[in-house]
Amino acid sequence: MKQYSHGNPNGRTRRFHTLLATAGASVVALAGCGLFDTGDGSCDPNAPACGDGTTCQQFVTGEYRCAAPVRIRGHVLDLADDGPIEDARVQAMDANGAAVGTTGVTDEQGAYELMVPALRDEDGAPLDGSYTLQVQAMRYQMFPTPIRPALSIDLSTAVRGESDWVVENPLTTVKLIGLLGDTAGLGSIAGMILAEKNAGVLVVAEGAGSAVTGISDSNGQYVVFNVPAGNYTVRGFAAGVQLDPASTGLQAGEHRTGVDLSQADRPLNTVSGNVQIVNAPGEATTSVILAVESTFVEAAGRGAVPPGLRVGDVSGEFTIENVPDGNYVVLAAFENDDLVRDPDQTIGGTMTVRITLPDPTAGNVLVFSEGFKVTEALAVVSPGADAPEEVFTPTPTFEWADDSSEDGYEIRVFDAFGRLVWSDEIGSVSGSATVTHTYAGPALEPGMFYQFRVKSFREQTGTRTAISATEDLRGVFFYLAGSHPTATALTTLPRILGVRPSA
Repeated sequence: MKQYSHGNPNGRTRRFHTLLATAGASVVALAGCGLFDTGDGSCDPNAPACGDGTTCQQFVTGEYRCAAPVRIRGHVLDLADDGPIEDARVQAMDANGAAVGTTGVTDEQGAYELMVPALRDEDGAPLDGSYTLQVQAMRYQMFPTPIRPALSIDLSTAVRGESDWVVENPLTTVKLIGLLGDTAGLGSIAGMILAEKNAGVLVVAEGAGSAVTGISDSNGQYVVFNVPAGNYTVRGFAAGVQLDPASTGLQAGEHRTGVDLSQADRPLNTVSGNVQIVNAPGEATTSVILAVESTFVEAAGRGAVPPGLRVGDVSGEFTIENVPDGNYVVLAAFENDDLVRDPDQTIGGTMTVRITLPDPTAGNVLVFSEGFKVTEALAVVSPGADAPEEVFTPTPTFEWADDSSEDGYEIRVFDAFGRLVWSDEIGSVSGSATVTHTYAGPALEPGMFYQFRVKSFREQTGTRTAISATEDLRGVFFYLAGSHPTATALTTLPRILGVRPSA
């Protein structure tokens, strides 16, 4: 496997964006010149500045003091061949989906560096805290995606350096999936979110037959990469912020800047409804999310979800507040909670629900008259029972829990872009707690992520009725030609996560 150092062989200085964090009260400034240093090491988080390369950070005692910064370092590589990806944007995201810290831009070796705030112990060492990484680049799919989750980076693992704390491990290097087809004519759209809440906003460029997404960084700057030539309406989505859309046109290969989204004075919206959990263990709960309709892939049943447009622990009625205007798909039981939306579309409460906000008749408060029906899912056994998993054969065998009342199963395999790759059917299975079926579709592409989904059904008097299905985010796998199942734990973990080990 290729190894890439942080050094620059040409002696040129690495390029990094240093953008001031503004999202959330817990985010503190990361750099300064000492003007507000009181002389005893304390600092003012509302006017933060520290000397000697230190940053204003909150300590476990509650006070703010100047401390050595925490840096996350890693690489962004091509998943297919481990080649470095230059000019990728890397942003740390907190548990609420807000962008924090500075933004890293990769150099010609794919290396990046960014700084993040961290709660400190009395000696200045980072305490428990975690962030995930969000990565965008030209000619590559954004990371993460629903079937490629980003795992949390634990700041307490930071290693003390001469002047900072550094986190660099397998999770800080991310591999991206190359886009399909000819990418030579793709361009980008960039601008600023001109609103009080400007970090971590989902930005969608909507054109004829195309919806491309980006996300704003901690300074409110956004870039939507991989935009085909055409005319676009650019919209921003996040809980608690209402933005006016902007229109722009793009020539082939053009990189348009200055497409800013300004805060609007229109009221935010509220969405309410209810979930009915049937044929599932007692005390089961689920979640409901709003996906932007233009990004929704019908066959795969997934789309881009703006930060904050989710409610969890739902067992009956639910409400999602502070929703910006737009068109959405409402999805229940989308996450891994052993539940799935009832696939029997012959009964009420199972169809895909699309909404427009504000509602033409209800205004800014939309209440569903018909609830969602949710049922127990078919458990995935392998591959991908809990996380994306590498398979070591181009013809993997899928295994899932048997539905004792079924007459058969439908099996479908999707790639990372939501394209249906292969489908098949098998009849009823008896005498076994699980069902297995071997893939027999087109050759798997090295470096591509896939997901298998299964739906059980009954057939009575010529009518097929779906009973249950595997969950929306399980059953994810990938195949790397030449890999071997006896790989050590150090190399297997990065393969499962889509990252590579540090040098």
